[in-house]
Amino acid sequence: MALNFSVLASGSTGNAIYVETEKKAFLIDAGFSGKQMESLFQQINRSPKDLDGILVTHEHSDHIKGVGILARKYNLPIYANERTWQAMSRSIGEIPMDLKFIFDMESVKTFGDLDIESFGVSHDAAEPMFYIFHHSGKKLVIITDTGYVSNRMIGTIKNADYYVFESNHDVEMLRMGNYPWNLKRRILSDVGHVSNEDAALAMSECIGDRTKGIYLAHLSKDNNMKELARMSVTQVLEQQGFVVGEQFSLYDTDPKTPTTLKAV
Repeated sequence: MALNFSVLASGSTGNAIYVETEKKAFLIDAGFSGKQMESLFQQINRSPKDLDGILVTHEHSDHIKGVGILARKYNLPIYANERTWQAMSRSIGEIPMDLKFIFDMESVKTFGDLDIESFGVSHDAAEPMFYIFHHSGKKLVIITDTGYVSNRMIGTIKNADYYVFESNHDVEMLRMGNYPWNLKRRILSDVGHVSNEDAALAMSECIGDRTKGIYLAHLSKDNNMKELARMSVTQVLEQQGFVVGEQFSLYDTDPKTPTTLKAV
């Protein structure tokens, strides 16, 4: 079996991504209730009981709402860095000690036939980090919830086969919308979320010869639309000399419906 993944759901209301190989299966974040998470798994013909663990990116509720519930129900190990554990412990409830594991930022853990690499991002959380999955020469990158993409991040995530990449908001929709100014300022800041255009500029620095597809993720419910994100990202990438749809594909994600399981 190849390295397979599904963006179970992604958006401002909740986030969860499933990754599997022949021997291992992991959930990255669980930003929904236990019942909702089980329903998402059913839609891709998988079950939480077969997971080898949950990888947590950071403590915001749209990423951890179901973490504790799933871990207790299915006896699943939880992996997060120390500061994230401290920040989320009250929110996820009591977790048995034998299910609590530290995954340090900028480190690699090997689970059977899967190497998982963590890297830091810029977001208003205790110590936010995302993950790169390496299997049989294939590379899958997940990067959302970052206010900007630094040169350091680009060096780490460059030339992956597939990306799940944040394309959070359209700047004009956000500016003209009815969010309070302090929230707008937070989203637009270096510890907020990347816009469609900034995401595309970062993508243009990351895309390599092996890149086959990019999933546009964590779209704002109020300040973005799938069609707008795809159009904006395509326009910037083509300005940078890429041919979208020929060199690689862009894919939508949804806040309620999983993407089809994809082989990397």
